[in-house]
Amino acid sequence: MHPETTERRRPVDGREPVGKQPGASGHRAVPHTADMQVEAWSPTAEGCIGEAVRAMVEGFADTSGTAVVGERAYVVTASSDADLLVSVLEEVVYRMDADGEIPLDVEVGSIRSAGAGRGVSVRFRMADAGTAVPVGAVPKAVSLHDLHLRGGPGGWTCRVTLDV
Repeated sequence: MHPETTERRRPVDGREPVGKQPGASGHRAVPHTADMQVEAWSPTAEGCIGEAVRAMVEGFADTSGTAVVGERAYVVTASSDADLLVSVLEEVVYRMDADGEIPLDVEVGSIRSAGAGRGVSVRFRMADAGTAVPVGAVPKAVSLHDLHLRGGPGGWTCRVTLDV
């Protein structure tokens, strides 16, 4: 379990995150007609993005029997918070397609960005996707429909739909 994460529960009913407490981080899958939808929350935008990655991976793979095969680090800059979320999740899709790897864990940190946007540093600990047990359909793309990453008095929340 990631050290920042204090809650990771799936929904029992309704759309409110189960067990969400002030200052907690977590994620859940949300029932969706044909695609995969995830929600995440954290005290920071970076933590929320990391939780969204974890929710995405848990939606299609059981990685409990996998091992780290390498690390991938990169920096993302974008003009909006939602674009940062999309870029990080698209990197997960790309790594699965191009390299056959999926994240076992992710660390997302804030960076200063030149220009009007903001940026994050991302470090994935990767596993061979072939060693994970499939538990759902693999995402093929990140949808912009019903997408959000917002901060508020209780912290940051996000929702994203993944095309499968």
